[in-house]
Amino acid sequence: KALDKVSSEVDAAGDPRLIVAQLLDELSKATARASMLEANFAATSQELDSIRDSLKAAEERSNTDSLTSLANRHAMDEFLRLAQIDAMEKYEPLSILLIDIDHFKKFNDDYGHQVGDQVLRLVAKVLQDSVRDIDLAARFGGEELIAVLPGADLMACTAVAERIRRRIAEARLTRRATGKDIGSITVSIGVAQFRLAESAEAMIERCDRGLYQAKRMGR
Repeated sequence: KALDKVSSEVDAAGDPRLIVAQLLDELSKATARASMLEANFAATSQELDSIRDSLKAAEERSNTDSLTSLANRHAMDEFLRLAQIDAMEKYEPLSILLIDIDHFKKFNDDYGHQVGDQVLRLVAKVLQDSVRDIDLAARFGGEELIAVLPGADLMACTAVAERIRRRIAEARLTRRATGKDIGSITVSIGVAQFRLAESAEAMIERCDRGLYQAKRMGR
């Protein structure tokens, strides 16, 4: 609009110095508006980045078990569902392992829930350190932990389970408050390989049966 006005004044053969002054004034205003818009855009972009970070953190919290820092049951269910679809499409193996801490109730009864929580965190750390980046380690519920291993057959999954079992058995547990040695812990582990078109529930149930077979055979 401002340039149209100046243009009409040019057509009216106005003073060229006045016209140039008006043009410079309008250019200055346009530059100021552009600078303000750029500043507002930068502030808005920064605010959007902050919102994205907050949403990502909230999503991670909603998918993470607060005690063990592993994935929670909800996140595991979704990961396993997608892994099953992927395994069927690519005709690749998929296995899971289910861990139960032996005599966990005794730890809670003898030493209190804080020590019980310490035991859970120890087992969770060993589990997380023993699986690959493409795997998912999760808290299944109570003192049970689970890992989903895409691309791993039963033999490979069994080897991972044995490595976890051995590392936990070799660890020594001490009370944080006193430094007192309270011995070692053991775990029993079941393993299962995905069968074509098998439901997640059926696969976990077979793994659970393997877990309790390990307990019956002496943990």
